[in-house]
Amino acid sequence: MEAVKLYDTTLRDGMQAEGVSFSLEDKLAIARCLDNLGIHYIEGGYAASNQKEMQFFEEVAKLGLKQAKVVAFGSTRRADMTVETDASIQSILETGAPAAALVGKTWDFQVTKILGCSLEDNLILCGESVAHLKDKGLEVIFDAEHFFDGYKESPEYALEVLEAVTDAGADVLALCDTNGGCLPEEVYEIVKVVVEKLGDRTTIGIHTHNDTDCANANSLAAIRAGARHVQGTINGLGERCGNANLCSVIPNLSLKMGFEALAPEKLQALSETSRFVFEVANISPVMNLPYVGGSAFAHKAGLHVDALRKSKKAYEHIDPSLVGNERRFLISELSGKSNVLAELEKQEISQDKALAKKILMRVQDLENEGYQFEAANASFKLLVKKMMGTFTPSFELIKYHVNSEQQGECDSVTEATIKIKVGDEIEHVVGEGDGPVNALDAALRKALAPFYPDLGDMNLFDYKVRVVNAKEGTAARVRVIIESRDKESIWGTVGVSENIIEASWLALVDSVEFKLQK
Repeated sequence: MEAVKLYDTTLRDGMQAEGVSFSLEDKLAIARCLDNLGIHYIEGGYAASNQKEMQFFEEVAKLGLKQAKVVAFGSTRRADMTVETDASIQSILETGAPAAALVGKTWDFQVTKILGCSLEDNLILCGESVAHLKDKGLEVIFDAEHFFDGYKESPEYALEVLEAVTDAGADVLALCDTNGGCLPEEVYEIVKVVVEKLGDRTTIGIHTHNDTDCANANSLAAIRAGARHVQGTINGLGERCGNANLCSVIPNLSLKMGFEALAPEKLQALSETSRFVFEVANISPVMNLPYVGGSAFAHKAGLHVDALRKSKKAYEHIDPSLVGNERRFLISELSGKSNVLAELEKQEISQDKALAKKILMRVQDLENEGYQFEAANASFKLLVKKMMGTFTPSFELIKYHVNSEQQGECDSVTEATIKIKVGDEIEHVVGEGDGPVNALDAALRKALAPFYPDLGDMNLFDYKVRVVNAKEGTAARVRVIIESRDKESIWGTVGVSENIIEASWLALVDSVEFKLQK
C-alpha cells in the first residue's frame, strides 16, 4: 500500500477565510488536534507577517507533538535582496521549524508583471532560496504558485522553475492551482508530465483551491497521476471559495483509492476533528459536508430507511463509524413507520409496531402544530420515553416569571425567577442574563445545581426562532430550537408556543432533561 503524506494548512490558508481569525491559543489547540489525528505536516503560519505568528512557533515547540512536523511558511527571496538579508527567508530560520514551505513564481506572467523581475532572475532567486534553507538543514517544500496556469501558457518555463529548485535540493514540489480554475482532467495530465520528468528525483505534491468546486477532485486526480503529497485544510477553510477539504480527501484516499494516509483508528477521529475546528473558528458546522457532516448519514425518506434496516449498504457508501460519524434517522411528518422503528432500534428499544405507529401519529400531530424534530433529536427521544411510560421528570415546575427593564440609556436588565420542586424540596431562585432565555437558563441551572452538579459541563451554544404561521401576525406561533453540548455530545431540542418565552422554556427544559436523563 503506497503512502500519501498529508499537509495541513488550516493555520495559514484556512485563516484567510472570510470571518476566520485564530488566536495564538486557538492555533495551538488546533495543532495539537491535528497531531492527534495523524497529520504529517502542520503549516504554522507566515512568520514574517506579525509577532503572533512568530510566537506560535515558539509555543508549539513546547507541545511535544508526536506525529506532525511543523512547517514555517515564507516566500523566495526578493529580487533586490540576498538570501542572507531577505526578511522572509530569515524569519523562516528564526522560527526554528524543521521544515519550510517556500512559495515561488512559476508563471511567466506573474514573474514579469507582478514580481517585476526577469525570467532568468526568478530562476536564480528560487534556486538560491531553496539551497540556502537546505544548507541550514531544513526540509524544503517548494510551493509552485500558479503552476497550472503557468504550465498552460508556458510549459517550458514552468518546468524550468521546477528543475531549478529540484537541482537546489527541494524535497517536495507542491504544484498549486492558486486561482482554483482547473478541472480534474487538466490536473491529471499536467501532474503526469511533472511526475514523469522529475518524480524520480523528488516528491510531487498538490495544492488546490475550490473556485470551480473541484479542489477535492483535482487533489485526487493529482494523486492518481503520481503525486504523493497532498495539501489542504480541515473543512475546506480558505480564501474565496476555500481549499481542498482534507476531511473528504483523506477518507477518499484511505477508503476508496487504497492509499495509506491515516491509520484506521486515526481515521475514526476525523468527524471530531472537523467539529473541533468549526467550534474554534466560531463557525456553525456545515451539516452536509461529505463523510463528517451531521447530515452525511442522515436518512429521511421512509423507503430509504426501510431498506437500510434490511441492509446498511442500501443507501450508505461506507460505515459512518469508519470516520467517527453516526447514522441518523430523521423524524418528521413525512416519515413512515420505518423511520420511527429504526430510531427505536437505534435506542435499543424493542420493535413494537403498534408503539411506532402511535409515536408517528403523535409526531405528525405535533408537527402540524409547528414542531420539527429533524434538528431536535433530544426532544424526540424524550417524547418516545413519555409515550412508553418510562419518563420520570427530574424536576417539577411550580412557576416562573421573567422581567426585563430598560434603565435610561443603559443596557436592559433581565431577571428570571423560577420556583421548582426536586423530590420533596422546593427551590426558589433568581437569575440574571442577557435577555429572557439567558436569564431563564441561569435561574434553572442555579436551582438545579445543588441536586445535579453535572449540569456544570453543559452549555447552550445555538438558539433559533422561527415564526410558524406568519399570517396570524403577532398571535402567530413561534418555534424555538436550542442546541446544547457537553464534553461528550451535541443535542437539539424544540418548543412551540404563541409566546416566545414559553416556547423557549419548553426547549430549555427538554435540553436540561435530556442531559440529566442521559
